[in-house]
Amino acid sequence: MTPLIIVTLVVVWQFVLLGYTYTLAGNAADEAVRAGTAAEPGERDAVCEQAGTDKLSDAWQADADVTCGGSGFVTADVTLHVPVLFPGAFDLPFTVHGHAGAVEEEDGH
Repeated sequence: MTPLIIVTLVVVWQFVLLGYTYTLAGNAADEAVRAGTAAEPGERDAVCEQAGTDKLSDAWQADADVTCGGSGFVTADVTLHVPVLFPGAFDLPFTVHGHAGAVEEEDGH
């Protein structure tokens, strides 16, 4: 009975990591697009990528891919790898995507 309980706990823990990675990807995309809308168009990519990875822990930040684009309506896409059991050790062979969009802020002059 003990092996069955251990296997069940491992599977549940892996699903928790999967869900947490989805949450991180969505939040990182929100942060990236928020920063991207306030940045000048020439600086948008760098500001967007910095904001998208800023609050990620090292385990997710290492392989994170953040891209921003658009004019008028800014979008941000974040791709994160799902760790296997322990963040920072090994990753599953698939990724999780987060997407966000917002209207570009105007200068007001």
